[in-house]
Amino acid sequence: MRIKVLIAIAAFSIASPSVWAHHSFAAEFDPTKPVKLKGTVTQMEWINPHSWIHMDVKNPDGTVTNWMIEGGSPNALLRRGFTKNSLPVGSEIVVEGYQAKDSSNRANGRDLTFADGTKLFLGSTGTGGPDDKPEK
Repeated sequence: MRIKVLIAIAAFSIASPSVWAHHSFAAEFDPTKPVKLKGTVTQMEWINPHSWIHMDVKNPDGTVTNWMIEGGSPNALLRRGFTKNSLPVGSEIVVEGYQAKDSSNRANGRDLTFADGTKLFLGSTGTGGPDDKPEK
């Protein structure tokens, strides 16, 4: 009997790392630290439970800072019309969202605006973040 329990625990541990990695907005991001970042896409990660956009943002002094922007799950973005080809490396974008509580160069993205003015809601619904928008 003990072996069956150990096997079940081991199977659950191996099969569910994304459950442990998932978090609410309030766990990592600060609603009192809104950010608006304009920059160039350097990478797009389509991973669960959240997608990540990496972008270079030019600072007022001319230096460049790489930011990581958390978005909704890949499935949620696909349902909104976003595809793996929607955001190629080198794309100029503006992202509005909320900075990480630790003031690192990470943010939870709410809205992404493409160079042509098209907007995409990036956020994860039901996270407790400001302006949570219902899924359509």
